[in-house]
Amino acid sequence: MTTKNSIKVLIADDHAIVRAGLKQILADTRDIAVAGEAENGLDAIKLVRQGKGEVLLLDISMPDRNGIEVLKQVRKEVPDIAVLILTMHREDQYAIRSLKAGAAGYLNKQSAPAELVNAIRQVAAGRKYVSPTLAQELANQINEEREVPLHETLSDREFQTLTMIASGKTVSDIARELVLSVKTISMYRARLLQKMKLRHNAELTHYAIKNQLVEE
Repeated sequence: MTTKNSIKVLIADDHAIVRAGLKQILADTRDIAVAGEAENGLDAIKLVRQGKGEVLLLDISMPDRNGIEVLKQVRKEVPDIAVLILTMHREDQYAIRSLKAGAAGYLNKQSAPAELVNAIRQVAAGRKYVSPTLAQELANQINEEREVPLHETLSDREFQTLTMIASGKTVSDIARELVLSVKTISMYRARLLQKMKLRHNAELTHYAIKNQLVEE
């Protein structure tokens, strides 16, 4: 049973079963209430604009817009809402990019329900939420003189294209999944190959596996 002072949460995920599961988890709390849901990036932005939420649970893999793009748009238009990235992507793939783009926290969908509830309460209170593993990774980077890996020089779209190609998807597959033209995806591919000094998909895939950007 929720109360008048419950934390108002918005859910943005393209899978109905995931949204239903999240609503079920949050229904068991007294201080958190789901105030709306969206199944794609554009609807998520429209939902946030209505001003009904304090925390947005946002997936990265959306059918129309990349979650990082949605995050940046939300932060620009409604900076007061706390955005908690909730995704299947491993932390070493998108966590630091998400936090740099303005996310209040980053959580894997495989996390325990109690951890999700704790994360929502924490970001709603104005604090950041990261897992112990990610906290250690961030701590290791503080004051550390390190050479920036080539994949960190990529734009969010280029990085997404990199991981999808390395996962075995063709340019046509990616274009269809992201609702973009084949020409646009080919441009991202050409840019990332140039930036990373790679010649073709085989080298790209080898790099991604070596740097643990995708599963072998």
